[in-house]
Amino acid sequence: MKLYGLKTCDTCRKALKSLPDAVFVDVRKEGVPEVVIERAYAQFPDKFLNTRSTTWRSLSEDEQARPPLELVKEHPSLMKRPLIETGDQLYLGWTADVKSALGVA
Repeated sequence: MKLYGLKTCDTCRKALKSLPDAVFVDVRKEGVPEVVIERAYAQFPDKFLNTRSTTWRSLSEDEQARPPLELVKEHPSLMKRPLIETGDQLYLGWTADVKSALGVA
């Protein structure tokens, strides 16, 4: 299981604490494999981009209008977090549904 996120993200830290066997991948330092980004966007097209992040707010309107995949490849911190990969399955965010699917109370 891999957990893609940011070390400074409270939600990612909570998820990692609940999933001690997960391998943490810091998206700022290590990035996210392109194939994983594309799969995540295909599965979560409406939730994929974190438009509440400081990175998003720092972009110009022209930059914000660019395709989400391009933006996340250039600025991985724009991806909603955490992105959890377990086998062929992807989970986005740390919601009650995700916790339940992963067997976390």
